[in-house]
Amino acid sequence: MTIGSMFQGNSKKSQSNLLVLFIFADLINKTMNFPEELKYTKDHEWIRVNGNEATVGITDFAQGELGDIVFIDINTVGQEVAHEGLFGTVEAVKTVSDLFMPVSGKVLEINPKLEANPELVNNDPYGDGWMIKLTITNEAELSNLLSVEDYKKEIGH
Repeated sequence: MTIGSMFQGNSKKSQSNLLVLFIFADLINKTMNFPEELKYTKDHEWIRVNGNEATVGITDFAQGELGDIVFIDINTVGQEVAHEGLFGTVEAVKTVSDLFMPVSGKVLEINPKLEANPELVNNDPYGDGWMIKLTITNEAELSNLLSVEDYKKEIGH
């Protein structure tokens, strides 16, 4: 039996196989989310720029690799953190991972929802799971960030 023959004909089995294929393809598309309007780092942070302010979080790929996130530790509010400097850590069931600044900036705010609901990073990494907001202090560093296409290449997708 070939893969192609599994989906040929009108039998219940071939229709069932086709349905499973569509469900699997849909899961793959939902699993790897890469918003086009964001910039990315090789350390798997994303940044959404709005003027001289920005929102930062970790990518869908990163949260998937970490597994269930149980705690976010960020205590840099009010501080200037250099490009690639440590702004916090994320703790998952498997490991603890450092969080690095995609650009130099002053940390304005931490996502208040993450203290009680760190799993938001797993469930919605580009929405409710954002981590910090910052004022960008060196806009030239934005040109060193990865486009969505470059980030996909970086992670092999």
